Amino acid sequence: MRASALAVAAIVAVGAAAAFAKSSSQHGGPSPAQLTAGSPITRHFEYVLNSGTIYIYSIDQHNKLVQTVSVPQIAGDPHGVVASPATGRLYVSFGGEGGSSGNGSMLAFDLKREKFLWQQNYPNGIDSMAITPNGKTIYMPAGESSGNGTWSIIDAATGNVVGAVQGPAGAHNSIMSQDGKHVYLGGVDDPFLYVASTATKQIVKKIGPLHGPGAGRPFTINGSQTLAFNTATSFLGFQVSSIATGKVLYSVPVPGFTWNPQTFGRTPDHGISLSPNERDLYLIDTPNGYVHVFDVSGLPARAPRDVADIKLVHAPPNDGWLQHSRDGRYVYVGRSGGLPGDRLEQRAAGGDDEPVRRRLRAPSLTASDRCRTSRRSRVALRAKIDAWNRGWCSSPVPAAS
Repeated sequence: MRASALAVAAIVAVGAAAAFAKSSSQHGGPSPAQLTAGSPITRHFEYVLNSGTIYIYSIDQHNKLVQTVSVPQIAGDPHGVVASPATGRLYVSFGGEGGSSGNGSMLAFDLKREKFLWQQNYPNGIDSMAITPNGKTIYMPAGESSGNGTWSIIDAATGNVVGAVQGPAGAHNSIMSQDGKHVYLGGVDDPFLYVASTATKQIVKKIGPLHGPGAGRPFTINGSQTLAFNTATSFLGFQVSSIATGKVLYSVPVPGFTWNPQTFGRTPDHGISLSPNERDLYLIDTPNGYVHVFDVSGLPARAPRDVADIKLVHAPPNDGWLQHSRDGRYVYVGRSGGLPGDRLEQRAAGGDDEPVRRRLRAPSLTASDRCRTSRRSRVALRAKIDAWNRGWCSSPVPAAS
């Protein structure tokens, strides 16, 4: 799925008693528990993981790095991370993605007690998993290199496998619906996006066919489960599908941009994120070094409309990633290689009836790249970028890697 030293991230809202669960490994800086001790205010932290290290950023302190934690248990590349607000636990999958890449593992951490809970080593690959809203069940794909379509059903309390769902071949990415009734399954060897019932553990719908070779590249859904948004290895753009009918509604290329699969042989748009208010969709364009913004507020009647093309100073070297902060103020661009402290601000004013951000066309933003996405009219938009040198990010709203 990713090259070595690849990082993953998760947005976690932490209260006064909560913190990242760390093992007995070395760590530096105050923990989220220390930073929130005695405060009734909910704080928000970003956890960025790579092989053996977690970097914790305080979103409320202008995305300041506040702690690093050494976790030597994560000996291989991380491929998935999920957190459960219901149980206060964080889970990281790492290691092989099946087949020739080998088997994988998963770790569990208690965010409230700062305690390492367990590690399970599985006789198969792992990949980007999904967790139910109650925090009790994890759906783990066997990995894009596995050649099969098995998603293991895992007891989140113990890490034990308790069942399985058969989905698309090349099991790679997973999204849980907000109501916990359906899990969306994407495989790299099957052009359909599968939908499984968490009650019956059976496939209840297939969406597609989509651009190939498989529907397992980054995708997202809206909260009401009416629309799915998919990227593909063979297409610079995205597709919008009706979840109800399973049919593709729109295939949306990026206007004015092309790419050469011979010179960039990976997924060109390996990052897609729907804003929390579901009006905007952000799409990474790695070969050209851009993030494209589309107005999707008119769906399904009106096709998505390109409204901004944001140039990255440092484009990701291959697969990138996108995620929104939970409040929609920031979009995080991963693997873009910026240096901490790099900053560039662009300002633009908006009219009465048009979001301010849509007045901002192609600002020259320093990459890695927290793009401020405030939608307040008549107020100057601050497109503020504080670059990092680490991290691809999984989205806090439904998204898959």
